[in-house]
Amino acid sequence: MTSDAHQTLPTHEVLNQPSARGDCNLWSADPVLRNAVGFAAGRSAPLEEYGEHLGRAETRELGCDANRRPPELKLFDSGGRRLDEVRFHPAYHQIMQISQSAGYAALPWDGQSGGHVTHAAMNYMASQVEPGHCCPLTMTYAACPVLAVNADIAAIWQPKLTARIFDPSTRPVAEKTSATLGMAMTEKQGGSDLRANTTTATRDGDHWRLRGHKWFCSAPMSDGFLTLAQAPGGLTCFLVPRWLEGERNAIHLMRLKDKLGNRSNASAEIEYHDALAYQLGDEGAGVHTIIEMVHHTRLDTAMAPAGLMRAALSEANHWVTHRSAFQRRLIDQPLMRAVLADLVLDWEGALTLGMRVAQAFDGQTAEDKAFARISVALAKFLNNKRCPVVVAEAMEVLGGMGYVEDTPLPLLYREAPLNGIWEGSGNVICLDILRTLARETLAADVLQTELGAAMGVDRAYDAALKAHRNRWPNLPPEAEARWFAERTALLLTASQLLRHAPGAVADGFIATRLSGDSGCIPGSVAGLDTGALLARLG
Repeated sequence: MTSDAHQTLPTHEVLNQPSARGDCNLWSADPVLRNAVGFAAGRSAPLEEYGEHLGRAETRELGCDANRRPPELKLFDSGGRRLDEVRFHPAYHQIMQISQSAGYAALPWDGQSGGHVTHAAMNYMASQVEPGHCCPLTMTYAACPVLAVNADIAAIWQPKLTARIFDPSTRPVAEKTSATLGMAMTEKQGGSDLRANTTTATRDGDHWRLRGHKWFCSAPMSDGFLTLAQAPGGLTCFLVPRWLEGERNAIHLMRLKDKLGNRSNASAEIEYHDALAYQLGDEGAGVHTIIEMVHHTRLDTAMAPAGLMRAALSEANHWVTHRSAFQRRLIDQPLMRAVLADLVLDWEGALTLGMRVAQAFDGQTAEDKAFARISVALAKFLNNKRCPVVVAEAMEVLGGMGYVEDTPLPLLYREAPLNGIWEGSGNVICLDILRTLARETLAADVLQTELGAAMGVDRAYDAALKAHRNRWPNLPPEAEARWFAERTALLLTASQLLRHAPGAVADGFIATRLSGDSGCIPGSVAGLDTGALLARLG
């Protein structure tokens, strides 16, 4: 795209500044994504169309507008009547329409193959442009299997959740063309310890009434929320509709959270004032019921960091390709090449592992489901620990410009820690990994099978896997859970790269991440095939 900006100003001529990136199809310009979707058996046609739409300069500008003008809380109308609404900038609604119409929330449930892989690839691309709107759509996608436990509720809600249109109107779900679903679980006193929740549920005929305070409600303008409350039989899962026939449900928005990032998306504290709710699953089985939603949202929290890394590296690559220093292009300077090549290994490893995890979500066998449970936790942990490091290094590549809001790097930097915190922070995930391996023999078996499938290809990998098994012949003590999770996730990533990536990528990853042939800081490496690795950026 040609810019009409003036190159010659009264005081100087603009030189050595990269031009605007213009339009770029996020699918066709990403060979690593296309390869990963291919081996994981996703669908390319909807991804090509979605990537073209997201990659337009005007769409990126919508993302900027949605973040510059965050949502506003409207508690009352001019007459003093409660509204409890969140108002969004039109740009946010436009991006929601782009993603919902592409099938972001619908594809995994349309009965065709490769739906979860295709959805994961959409999450990866959307995270590069405007990650905030992914939150309500991810929860909408993840809620569908939970609603299936109640056929009557599913019959009303699932067709709305999987409709390929965005309808932000404030009406009962039966009157809407589509709907989104949020989640409200966390309370002040418990945090991740959901069994400490004190919100109460009281029977009211065929329904329930909820009373209590939720410390963190994601996407409070959703059409309903999955939530946990204490019923007489114990902690139970409920669907709380936002709107009732002829009236608003008794859900009061107390305040919006002033978050570090994810600014386009509203997050709130809410209170239930005897709000009407529908029971999902058995009374007392709330955690068991809602964990299916958490399981699916974790797929997206494992994929999104790969998208954030890709966006940051794309900006850095564009900068170094079009800017010179000390009489040489930055991309031609050996130290710069070493830094970027090292970062490529983190990004490609995260994307390749994430796609393998999504492939397991598409699987139908008991082995597929077991592998999905353990691998999504491993991918979420490792990918999110690497994401802030990669984004920070990419920001540094741009120098002072990387710290300026004229570039996407500050937004990406604010977003980088988020997916490692939401849906289970690092320690929670590591303990989940240990519990899964201790309780589910099949999960432990399929993980070892996956790791073993790459043996015999690379001696360094074989040696690293043997050392891992010797170090932990049994599960580690809790204090070593992070070390164990990191090494297991690195091995799992390497096993995927050995089978699905070029030799330069797999060899470089194993040498620097498993064999210890590197320093602790990105770019503290030697012997990488920088040309082959930088070519992966497209």
